[in-house]
Amino acid sequence: MPKTRSATNPLKGKNALITGATQGIGLALARALATEQCHLIICGRNESRLSKVAAELSRQKIRVLALKCDVRDQQSVAKAITAVRKNFQRIDLLINNAGIAHASRPVSQLSPRDWNDVIATNLTGMFLVTHAALPLMKRGSVIANNLSIAAKRVFPGSAAYNASKHGALGFTNTLREELRQRGIRVIALLPGATDTAIWGTLWPAAPRKKMIAPETVAQALVDALKLPENATIEEMEILPQQELCKHPFPEVKRALALRWQPVVG
Repeated sequence: MPKTRSATNPLKGKNALITGATQGIGLALARALATEQCHLIICGRNESRLSKVAAELSRQKIRVLALKCDVRDQQSVAKAITAVRKNFQRIDLLINNAGIAHASRPVSQLSPRDWNDVIATNLTGMFLVTHAALPLMKRGSVIANNLSIAAKRVFPGSAAYNASKHGALGFTNTLREELRQRGIRVIALLPGATDTAIWGTLWPAAPRKKMIAPETVAQALVDALKLPENATIEEMEILPQQELCKHPFPEVKRALALRWQPVVG
């Protein structure tokens, strides 16, 4: 399909692949890019949600390909990218958004199964998708990795999540330098507390009215994606303006204010 661009709508006609696209920040990004007239490849593990989201996005009169994909599984990722190659030929925007969290537990109580699952999804999955997608990406393409503020902070009880996000930031920074000469930009997205359904499990009493809306995070990234090819925002921290909780100890107040937000695919 030929590329169509305009000064007022630089994303129009671009092909965007989003993992974890059926809820939370991933869904907000899919909707925002659909509004920009991007063609979308949306990936997730829940077929029912994928079908529902695909039907919604298709009303924007864009091409939408919904693919069931488990980013932990190399064969599943390869199958998805084969479908992208067949239907779209290229990927202009790759948004690695899929991720999971685990229940708050100290290392002494964290099961190896939970550790492996989180690392496989949040870190290895990002590598597998990027590795498979790169042959379809050319100069001017952009990779955006949704990492969470946990890539730079640590939260007791979240060892696997913190480790996966710190590792993903290292991967992202390395990838950026490797691709710089190829003209492929790489953005690290680090949102703080974002109002999604995951808080019902992590912190039911969380003051969600003080959190960032997923649409705010999505719009910030879309604005970064619109920059001309010779400019980039390499790292984006988006945090709540207000503290989430009052606490007498400054270090705990800071941690609560910046409490990480998992992204679930």
